[in-house]
Amino acid sequence: MRAVHEIYYLIRKEMLLEWRQKSTLQSILLYLAGTVYICYISLTAKNGKITAPIWNALLWIIILFVTVNTVAKSFVQERSGRWLYYYTLASPQSLIVSKIIYNTLLMLLMSTSAYLLFSLVFQNPVQQPWIFFLNILIGSSGLASLYTMVSAIAVKAGQSYTLIAILGAPLSIPLLLVLMRVSMNSIDGLAWSVSQGPLLMSAALCLMISALGYILFPFLWKS
Repeated sequence: MRAVHEIYYLIRKEMLLEWRQKSTLQSILLYLAGTVYICYISLTAKNGKITAPIWNALLWIIILFVTVNTVAKSFVQERSGRWLYYYTLASPQSLIVSKIIYNTLLMLLMSTSAYLLFSLVFQNPVQQPWIFFLNILIGSSGLASLYTMVSAIAVKAGQSYTLIAILGAPLSIPLLLVLMRVSMNSIDGLAWSVSQGPLLMSAALCLMISALGYILFPFLWKS
């Protein structure tokens, strides 16, 4: 029960800080809207529409970059004195779980916003919306978990943003390949049985990433 209380109050702390610093969330939403608009005016200048594979690829590229800009600051913004303060209040497992949960919720908001914006600006080619949206939920959770752990490693190594880019990009490629495959299946209108295996694989990758973070973060915490 103590761990549950620690996680709850740490998530609450993150939400309060985000609410006080509204400019951070607003800047990310503005970045998202600006990126979608640039894609619109660049790709629809000639024939007024884009193909389904390009639509799918652009959406996941934007989600990836929004993840980097949103989740990468999880530990980068934490000062050394605050790390020591956390050490006296909560266990490292509670801290990493709270960070993963909060970043997952934040990425679900951003990914859903990106999907809705794409659906409004471009013609939505998705024929199986519920499979596509489930895929977005799983993908957002996996990317949030991955970049949360990468952010912690980068901060402890002292090369914050450089190491985040070096570690995050290759580690996210296997997950993105599976997510984009499921997205194309739902765009093509294929049955649930076709996407069930890749979805379970991406969910397993998300759980594995979260489990590794839970196991390895205490050792990183002590360094």
